[in-house]
Amino acid sequence: MKVLGIIPARYASTRLPGKPLIDLGGKPMIQHVYERALDSVDKLVVATDDNRIMDAVRQFGGSAMMTSTHHPNGTSRCAEVVTTLNAQGQIFDVVVNIQGDEPLLDPDLPKALVQLFQNPDTQIATAIRPVPPSDELEEGRVYVVTGAGQRALYFSRSIIPHQRDVPPDRWAQTYQYYHHLGIYAFRSTLLPVIASLPVSPLEEAEKLEQLRWLSAGYSVYCVETPFESIPVDTPDDAQRVRNLLS
Repeated sequence: MKVLGIIPARYASTRLPGKPLIDLGGKPMIQHVYERALDSVDKLVVATDDNRIMDAVRQFGGSAMMTSTHHPNGTSRCAEVVTTLNAQGQIFDVVVNIQGDEPLLDPDLPKALVQLFQNPDTQIATAIRPVPPSDELEEGRVYVVTGAGQRALYFSRSIIPHQRDVPPDRWAQTYQYYHHLGIYAFRSTLLPVIASLPVSPLEEAEKLEQLRWLSAGYSVYCVETPFESIPVDTPDDAQRVRNLLS
């Protein structure tokens, strides 16, 4: 099974402009992500819309591809890369969409996602992390509930499920909650199809792209990991990662 890893990386960011290039311990963030993911896939490409990111990736010896500036999300940008590589005769079975703001990515996580595709029913895969009972359940984090075979039933920015007969401060002790981690894997033939799907009402309500796929009838299977995601969205996030790296 040939695996393509793609790291979408755009320069514009409302909260942290130039985010892929911010310095974390002497390296741009995109380099940290690239180096952690490199041995998890057969080919790894940074998909960007900015020459500054392209140049930075090439300077550290990575592979980058220029893509359109008009993509609405990372999935669409990944689909462009797959279409381009297919036209060049480079065919892959599975594509892993690796978030460019995860400088502490667990290198084993992409591999775990790819293993799910040994099951021919797997179309889309993502990762979830069990919330420890000692943690506080926070509104705004993305939660997921699953059914048989760890197939996702729903994703929400609300704390789900709601326990009707239990006080909210006891929820984490009486039910196993899961946070969703923003890494996805797709069968390569499916990626251009789902990238062209229209926005669904559920996606519009929650601002979660994966709800578009569920609404369209596609299955999303989940792999459980103890890895705690630390995405960099703000200067404070960046400083937290610097502290951990040092």
